Amino acid sequence: MFNRILIANRGEVACRVIRTCRRLGVETAAVYSAAEGLPLHAEMADWAAALPAGANPVAEYLNVEAIVEAALTAGARAVHPGYGFLSENAAFAEACERAGVVFIGPPADVIRRMGNKREARRRMARAGVPVLPGAGVPVAGGADARALADAVGFPLMVKASEGGGGIGMQTVGSADRLDRALRRARSSARRSFGSEDVYLEKFIPSARHVEAQILADERGNAVHLWERECSVQRRRQKVIEEAPSPSVSDWTRRRLLDAALAAAERIGYASAGTFEFVVDADDDFYFLEVNTRLQVEHPTTEMVTGVDIVERQLRIAAGEAMDTRIPPVRGHAIQCRVYAEDPRTFIPSPGKLTEFRLPDMPNLRVDTGFREGDEATPFFDPLLAKLIARGETREDAIGLMDEALSECRVGGVRTNIPALRRVLADAAFRRGRYDTDIMARIQVAG
Repeated sequence: MFNRILIANRGEVACRVIRTCRRLGVETAAVYSAAEGLPLHAEMADWAAALPAGANPVAEYLNVEAIVEAALTAGARAVHPGYGFLSENAAFAEACERAGVVFIGPPADVIRRMGNKREARRRMARAGVPVLPGAGVPVAGGADARALADAVGFPLMVKASEGGGGIGMQTVGSADRLDRALRRARSSARRSFGSEDVYLEKFIPSARHVEAQILADERGNAVHLWERECSVQRRRQKVIEEAPSPSVSDWTRRRLLDAALAAAERIGYASAGTFEFVVDADDDFYFLEVNTRLQVEHPTTEMVTGVDIVERQLRIAAGEAMDTRIPPVRGHAIQCRVYAEDPRTFIPSPGKLTEFRLPDMPNLRVDTGFREGDEATPFFDPLLAKLIARGETREDAIGLMDEALSECRVGGVRTNIPALRRVLADAAFRRGRYDTDIMARIQVAG
């Protein structure tokens, strides 16, 4: 096992990695932006250094050269990228390798191949994984785009090939809206990912978002840790997740998990990874993308399997043989993401946390990177904390989560807690029969 690792991230994920490292006796090094003061993750780490000033704090966390240099200065043998920032950046993984520092994640070539969504689709199709009808080539506009759209069929989606997280995604219901959607998608893709490459994909109405958690090592072993339901979304970004999914049948679950394992083995995956799927009203599933990193929602899986996914990442990266047993699912877990944002418009609400008290309850896990008095800045994602509730039944988990949300005390900023509680109280959510439109429907009704 590594004696010291550097965490190339901030906030709750950095704090979460530090907790596992402490338990394993692994020292941690942190980097941070001076604009944050001394954030919680830097205070918790054994060693910390401010990054060189950049155009803005986000740019500082994207400075590959500075982060690799920090790892060498700290004497870290490995780097954990967390999620976001450089976590799916193949060039960063390669820079670590050149410096003799282990990148805690999959090989750089896998990150690069799976980072291009069109390339990932082609590889999944060759592996026998169901993929949505769509164009396998970049789409620009004009007659060629309209011909491809007609072949795919309306409604369809325009997506960024190099992107993720729903950024730039456009839904198109008819041919007369196609050119405008293409222009907007290309513009957003260029700003966010540095590439205008977009493609078309069939849109599935009343869809659910289900993902498989995979662990794989460099010896070719791969196991799944079951699935998660991630259909409660705002602006196509997840807000509430649960494990296991309350909606997929056992037959679909087996096929989906088998497909994810086959795909992981086919592409030479190693480390923790997530294979995401869209599930239609007939319980058929289709590949969406591979997230070659730790997922924000990974605690739900940890709560029902007892597996520390970060520990598994560290052990795989250190070259240890992987435990190939599939753990049983015990109970049900639900995660709510508490954001500093307006609960109706979802517009970020930055400010100083004049009050920040989160509940301490049995069977409740709280992951946060904030303390009372800290600043929720406009530079970073407005996530304040994640609450993860576990119950023997799904109903128990929902009840505990609602109680926990009611006891949160956050001052100085607005939060989405009222919106989260509306979802938990919704009849369709309670039945476990909901889709990715649930939050928009509740917001309109509310």
